[in-house]
Amino acid sequence: MSKPLAGKIALITGASSGIGRAYAQALAREGAQLALVGRSAEKLAAVGAEIGGDPLLLPADLGQGPEVQRVVAASLGRFGRIDVLLANAGLYIPGDVAEGDPDAWDELLAVNVNSVFRAVRGVLPGMIAQGSGDVLVTSSVSGHQAIPWEPIYSASKHAIQAFVHGVRRQVAPSGVRVGAIAPGVVLNPLWGYDGEAGIDAKIAAREGIRSQDVAEAVVFMLTRPPHVTIRDLVILPQNQDI
Repeated sequence: MSKPLAGKIALITGASSGIGRAYAQALAREGAQLALVGRSAEKLAAVGAEIGGDPLLLPADLGQGPEVQRVVAASLGRFGRIDVLLANAGLYIPGDVAEGDPDAWDELLAVNVNSVFRAVRGVLPGMIAQGSGDVLVTSSVSGHQAIPWEPIYSASKHAIQAFVHGVRRQVAPSGVRVGAIAPGVVLNPLWGYDGEAGIDAKIAAREGIRSQDVAEAVVFMLTRPPHVTIRDLVILPQNQDI
């Protein structure tokens, strides 16, 4: 049986854990060749060993602008093109603004917003030239509404939503698809869930989803016929009502 992403070259940021790791696993199963970016070289190596297929491993701090250009250039140098960008790297900061740390906010915005802008800028010329490509950004349900316990994070995801929709309209005539996937509560380390027992309990109560659930949705988005764009996909636990 043919694999729907066979021969596709995919660059995945934030690939060393959580949703990004699940993206790497899912796309590898579907035949894609991968360039994987993450802060931890050790964790990236573990993901690479897990999925096989000789992925390009690119440890980087995407909060530093030149690092974004470096990983895009390295991916193009290895594979010659990029067919899929999964811009997934992100930080999370909750809490009251009156007690917050503006320097930490700057770091979050550098990763959640600026690195996405830079990565998309890096891959678009090649995609436009080849007349095809998919850019999918990991947003959040927080990008669709302002959530009071995480206003900085919500603001970063609102910025992503605006960017995705503006860029999508710019490049649609070139055959490039741009969209966002917006999960609710995902039971992974970013949200403080490491133990399988706790995750299983939340799943049984329908109060969270797995990283793999998000990855399966992304594979669906990527494998639609070329004339179909899924511009937004909001994926929630069945009992999350916000």
